[in-house]
Amino acid sequence: MKKKYKLKEITFQTFGCIFFIAFCILCIYPFYYIFIYSLSTPKEVQIHGITLLPLGFTLENYITIFQLEGILQSVMISASRAILGTIVTIVCSSMIAYVFTRQEFFARKFFYRLLVSALYVSAGVIPYYITMRAYGLKNNYLLYILPSAVIPYYVILIKTYMESISETLHEAAFIDGANYPTILFRIMLPLSKPILAAIGVFSAVNQWNSWYDNFLLVTNGKYQTLQLILLNFLNQADSISRQSNIDINQMKNFVLTPTSIRMTITMIAVIPVVCVYPFLQKYFVRGIMIGAIKG
Repeated sequence: MKKKYKLKEITFQTFGCIFFIAFCILCIYPFYYIFIYSLSTPKEVQIHGITLLPLGFTLENYITIFQLEGILQSVMISASRAILGTIVTIVCSSMIAYVFTRQEFFARKFFYRLLVSALYVSAGVIPYYITMRAYGLKNNYLLYILPSAVIPYYVILIKTYMESISETLHEAAFIDGANYPTILFRIMLPLSKPILAAIGVFSAVNQWNSWYDNFLLVTNGKYQTLQLILLNFLNQADSISRQSNIDINQMKNFVLTPTSIRMTITMIAVIPVVCVYPFLQKYFVRGIMIGAIKG
């Protein structure tokens, strides 16, 4: 019986490993394909196809993209938006969540249910546009920061996590003379690092990838985000490749193709997220799991 059990266990683990390895390869391969394509000479790729290593390794694809008008400024706008927007979201959502954890807060349940209802009710694009314009956020950098200061889903996650922290710490701090802001910023937030890191990942990725608010409400070129500019370049890949070949690359015996431009643009949009996520993954998993168990 023991031999049969061990054989079944070994067989199950073997097939499990094979399945998950194959699944990982399926997930990684598209990104690896795009990455290798963006570093390869377009002419070599057209002749030989994609291999494990770049063919005719070159950075001309990236150099050409970053030489396009407005690209560097849009990178700064998107990066600052991701950083400042994430900080404001974490601070404001944490403050609201902490208030909802306090039993002494007047009408706590009513306001919390009102907040939760925002997850299911959306006014739509036209009311959103009218509201943002009425607040003076059209062609305003604060459009990227203020509307996302409090996100109901993040508030729920933080509130749930804070409720898992022992109430005795709160009582002890009160006895020592601490007020609510002191308890929040010196006790609750440091103890809530896992969930805050998880929300930081959510918020930063969302801010970095966001382009629709820019599309609707920003016509001033100095406030254009990277994602919208890359989207426009993606749609104009054919004309960009023709212009670049005439202006720059013809003398270098280097011919850009629309596909190489699309691959390079995709990597520019993805690389920052791929670089940041692994460092916060442990906090991400821990924070979400604790919130799920408590909830």
